Amino acid sequence: MKALVFTDVEKIVYQDYDDPKIKKNESIIKVSASGICGSDMHAYHGKDERRIPPLILGHEISGVIYEGSNKGNKVIVNPLISCGKCDYCNRNSEHLCPERSLIGMNRPFVREGGLAEFVSVPNKNLNNLPKELDINKAALTEPTAVSLHAVELGEKNLQLPLDKAKVLIIGGGAIGILCALILQNIKKNLHTTLVEINEKRLNVCKKSLQSQVLNTESDKIKNNSFDFVIDAVGNEKTRQFAIKSTKPGGAIVHVGLTDAGGSFDFRKTTLQEITFIGTYCYTFRDFNQTIKILSESLIGDLNWIQYKDLKNGSEAFKQIHDGTCASPKIILIP
Repeated sequence: MKALVFTDVEKIVYQDYDDPKIKKNESIIKVSASGICGSDMHAYHGKDERRIPPLILGHEISGVIYEGSNKGNKVIVNPLISCGKCDYCNRNSEHLCPERSLIGMNRPFVREGGLAEFVSVPNKNLNNLPKELDINKAALTEPTAVSLHAVELGEKNLQLPLDKAKVLIIGGGAIGILCALILQNIKKNLHTTLVEINEKRLNVCKKSLQSQVLNTESDKIKNNSFDFVIDAVGNEKTRQFAIKSTKPGGAIVHVGLTDAGGSFDFRKTTLQEITFIGTYCYTFRDFNQTIKILSESLIGDLNWIQYKDLKNGSEAFKQIHDGTCASPKIILIP
């Protein structure tokens, strides 16, 4: 098969690769669409110890069962693999399973990803594609589930109803724009502001959202003025921006993972009872709810997605790296 292979830091190569072999309780999926995630970019930059080259990246996948039971079925892949037996799995918190792994990683277990023509997936991780949902747009299910989980985590920790809260979203990538769409379309929050540094992406977000969209340097962003902040970037500067922007008693949900270190104002966090929540994934319930959200077009037409051929994937990674990509999400088509 052809695959987009991560071979070294900042090097992605479109090349021939061994076909996946069928395993017990798994199916081979012919990939229809596979998105480039921010975590794929972390690997590309050599900043993810769970993804070591050579490796096929990609975990935002839709496709058709090519080999295995229910051959020919159109499916959406849930890339989160958990043990199904531990206390976390038994209380529907599969995302916290100590043995969790993800498709498109090789630590702690080798699981080649979906930026390829074919991928092997456990049968329990396959969800039937609703007839109302375009199979290419269905590749957006995983990041939408991450975003839904982040929004609802914050909602649980607010001191006022979510539709009344002033919300700040830092970052206009896929997670940022999806959080904004969930807030405005599903949670009915009309007090959301999204900030983005990339002017091209900022303009796409402006066209796609009813929410206020601003450059991060805007003087309209005041300190101590937001009840709920979502950091969808996750570096030292955005964490500092988040804590400065948060009101006393407010909540910060940290869903980005660009950098792990750096300073942070724990004094303000402590003195003003600000809740800081880290999140990276989603539950199986979130994933199933997201399929329903997308199939019913509850967050819009998703016209901000950019589609590219898999063979041009190396160029797509470079555009994201260089900041020349306007779209919050690139989905690759084999």
